[in-house]
Amino acid sequence: MNKLVVVVDMQKDFIDGSLGTKEAVAIVPKVKERLAQFEEDEDVEIVFTRDTHHKNYLETREGKKLPVVHCIEGSDGWRICKELTEESQDRWIFDKPTFGSVELAKYAKNNKYSEITLMGLCTDICVVSNAMLLKAVLPESDIRVIAECCAGVTPESHENALEVMKMCQIDII
Repeated sequence: MNKLVVVVDMQKDFIDGSLGTKEAVAIVPKVKERLAQFEEDEDVEIVFTRDTHHKNYLETREGKKLPVVHCIEGSDGWRICKELTEESQDRWIFDKPTFGSVELAKYAKNNKYSEITLMGLCTDICVVSNAMLLKAVLPESDIRVIAECCAGVTPESHENALEVMKMCQIDII
């Protein structure tokens, strides 16, 4: 496999839970449709990231800056959206305690993917963080983000994050 698709943090708490938005709810069918298309390509590997916190979240640096309990390991809000995992129970999942997944970046680098596509939540936090990490470890790979399959904390911050990624030579499609 030479292509990687990364579905970033499509978890209940970010869709319709404690940090959910109507924009996040709206992208679920689009992400599902794109995943079905990618699953038809034998040269594509699909992985998920999962924001993972613990009961002491409010005591962490992130918890002090964003005092909204979310994605506590094992909770319903931590789980990846059921609509996206129905047919793909065996997908690799990178649990991450922060915005970007260093483990995902190492995995991608070790596998030398020539093309990496990202979609998910939140454009302006975890999608941009993971896209930048992947660009850093694979500077010659095509890194792209599917804009219509992402949502930010706000529509404005979503657009700002897309512009930042464009400036860093990440293709926005």
